[in-house]
Amino acid sequence: MAKIVLGLGTSHSPMLAQPPELWAVHGENDARNRELVFPPEGLVYSYEEALERANPDIAKHVDIEHFKVQHANLTKAIDELAKSLADAKPDAVIIISDDQDEVMFEDNMPMFSVYWGNTMPLIARVPADDAPPAVKAMAWGYGDVSMDVPVNAELGRHIIEHMIDNEFDVSHSKYLREESGGTIARRYPTPDGESEYVRVTEPRNFGMPHGFSFVVKRLMDNKPVPIVPISLNTCYPPNQPSPKRTFAFGQQVRKAVESWDTDARVVVIASGGLSHFVVDEELDRAALKAMVENDGETLSNLPKHRLNSAASETRNWVATAGASEHLKAEILAYEPVYRTLAGTGGGWGMVRWNGNGK
Repeated sequence: MAKIVLGLGTSHSPMLAQPPELWAVHGENDARNRELVFPPEGLVYSYEEALERANPDIAKHVDIEHFKVQHANLTKAIDELAKSLADAKPDAVIIISDDQDEVMFEDNMPMFSVYWGNTMPLIARVPADDAPPAVKAMAWGYGDVSMDVPVNAELGRHIIEHMIDNEFDVSHSKYLREESGGTIARRYPTPDGESEYVRVTEPRNFGMPHGFSFVVKRLMDNKPVPIVPISLNTCYPPNQPSPKRTFAFGQQVRKAVESWDTDARVVVIASGGLSHFVVDEELDRAALKAMVENDGETLSNLPKHRLNSAASETRNWVATAGASEHLKAEILAYEPVYRTLAGTGGGWGMVRWNGNGK
């Protein structure tokens, strides 16, 4: 039978492709961000309101020398993930990530979607010659070479059929439209009710979403083995999967792989997260501790109200933990990067599941 031999979890922030000297640019953008969901209540506040509520101890983290240390630790961990992936010699790599105004919009937003075309186009991010350095670095991190990334369509179809037979009514996709665009509303709790910030994306040829292209670029060095992209609607209410459903989904992915009648070596990778655009160290550390302790109960009961906005990508890790529960997790890096005094930034991390778990 086929077997998942390795699990990996990685953040995919644009900051991971940028020198720490450019991290402050994101802090400037945070002042205009309308998706700042703050712990522990999980409510949206303005940047100005967040400054008033912030812990003054955050100031010691907003420092270029501290950023340099964090950048070095995270870069080393990404390199270690890439080496582990190469050493595993996989026949297929399942990537569990999400879509953010890229190819899925509110005309059709599935909770779980499995791609099983023969290839998925990766369109290189090519910034203008006069683009700011931060934009150029970010583009590099999400793919600088256009290619048709090979997909293990046989495994993709097998996962789809297995999931449906086991009461997970997944969506499927066999190709990407040449032009994708539409609207998505961010519906998050506020102190006064609910926000509904609607973003409009004009149709354009986008290709592979960034959560998947990050893996191809940073962990595969533009030399991909066949992948199976699985997209979770982590971000957009009202049909985000619960943590419990997400963990069970990952468990069922593993069972699908093990029921595939081949001797294939399979790797599963979570791409995205952890907490951001606001750092939630408490949530991040609780999730990481549960992964290391193989504590599916805690992962299944992470507080939903703290898994909104970009922190919602933690669901990708929860699913991967479910798929990798037969393996043992170790944390290669975790850096809570506070890029402003308001507490905005991200909890960037890398985890590896290998060896024997249960």
